[in-house]
Amino acid sequence: MQMSETEMMLRGYGLTTAEIFYRMPDYQNVLNTFVWQDYEVAPDHEKLFGFIEFWQTEIEGPLHSVRFTHRKMLSSGEWRSVVGEMSYH
Repeated sequence: MQMSETEMMLRGYGLTTAEIFYRMPDYQNVLNTFVWQDYEVAPDHEKLFGFIEFWQTEIEGPLHSVRFTHRKMLSSGEWRSVVGEMSYH
């Protein structure tokens, strides 16, 4: 059974985004980019590192560099109780 995004956020998962730069197999002077995203727990980044290993063994375009960031969707202090809401135009 797969967890919902809310359950993942409550368990400490965050969104990892990687920008992968790679060379075209037939045109080594051309750099291309690929953006990868998934929810995972920092600092392990098992899914990202697994994807990079897969790329290196299965995809012909050699990697040039990988830049990634991780953002926790929830952190302590972000939940608050709201009793009412008032709008002012």
